[in-house]
Amino acid sequence: MTFPDLFERFATGVLPLDISDAIHLKFQSVARYASAREGDAPFQGAGLDQIIFVARGSTKLVAQASQGREQIVAFNFDGDLVSVPAKAAHSYSLIALEDCELIYFPANEFFQLAGEETVLVYDMLERALKALARCREKTIALGRKTAGERIAGFILSMADRIGTKTHDGIAIVLPMSRRDIADSLGLTIETVSRQLTELRSANVIETPGRSQVLLRDVAALKSRAGHIQEAA
Repeated sequence: MTFPDLFERFATGVLPLDISDAIHLKFQSVARYASAREGDAPFQGAGLDQIIFVARGSTKLVAQASQGREQIVAFNFDGDLVSVPAKAAHSYSLIALEDCELIYFPANEFFQLAGEETVLVYDMLERALKALARCREKTIALGRKTAGERIAGFILSMADRIGTKTHDGIAIVLPMSRRDIADSLGLTIETVSRQLTELRSANVIETPGRSQVLLRDVAALKSRAGHIQEAA
């Protein structure tokens, strides 16, 4: 796709419908384009904070600490806005899980323009609150939950973000590897595979292919994720 086509995806997905032509053109003037093949790291978090719009594909945000230690902070999909911080206490990389096309902005210019449109400020706040909620869930999972609860919660999160409802349940195509899932959840690959097998045996999910998951029983998965049950 051409840059104008990709920018229009950003404009349609992020900018308010009634945004002024002047602000629309200002966003377009500071926007930049990047493509990435699977495994590429087009943004290393050096220099300036960046705001990246995933126009096509999916990515993972990885934090690097000393001694080569890494942690997957988040997974990002079509239509997501991702903040890649400049290097500070840790360094960050945005890595393509599959071939991607990205629109990106220097964060200071992006937020300066966003501040000129009240509706856009509310949208940024809503996106930030959703990201914060996912961070809270992950903190609880890593700190207090069992391996089974972590996997169940992960599948529920993916169903909410990239799942498609079918007559059989919710179909999910996972672009990340099982190693990525394991690294994200603080588990081993063997534990991830074992927990998925247990969910299959309980008829909670099916796995038609290595990257495919069919969620058959949402209520059962919520129970396995350790969610507080709602009162009847």
